Amino acid sequence: MKLRTLGLALAAVRDLRELRAPASSEELEAFEADVLSGFVLARASAGLADGTIRGDVGNLEQIRTWFGRPLWDMEPSDADAYFGRVLRGSPRRPAADVRSAGLQGSARG
Repeated sequence: MKLRTLGLALAAVRDLRELRAPASSEELEAFEADVLSGFVLARASAGLADGTIRGDVGNLEQIRTWFGRPLWDMEPSDADAYFGRVLRGSPRRPAADVRSAGLQGSARG
């Protein structure tokens, strides 16, 4: 298969990070809020219940608070530390509470 017959060509691409200053903390916070809003919108568009979305966002916010930086900076070792150490040390909710919270969330949305 020849590339010319498909109309494909190569182009030189330049890294735009060289031309722009690093993002400010305000810009990063705004971008992070936009990403989270997009996550919520996508989950709602997929038909998930409000309670499910609220729980997902709560989990992400809990991880974000622990991590102290945007989640896209997380490495596998950070996730291992959070899920392996932090969550193991946190008190667990009784199964009845978890089930009733799930039923309440699905009834609303």
